Amino acid sequence: MDSSTLPWKTSSYSTGNGACIEVAKTGNGAYFRDTKDRPRGAHSASPAAWGAFVDAVRAGTLGA
Repeated sequence: MDSSTLPWKTSSYSTGNGACIEVAKTGNGAYFRDTKDRPRGAHSASPAAWGAFVDAVRAGTLGA
């Protein structure tokens, strides 16, 4: 998939220091990329994997 055409969003918590990711949600899950290295491309996650990641971040259990 050509990631340049995706609807990329940056977190409202981003401070503009480049230490963030951008996310583009699609019907097939989500794509994400490093804001410091956009040319490197994007990674993808299935809807279930992306949902589990978001749930873990919200619960504060990511990496616990």
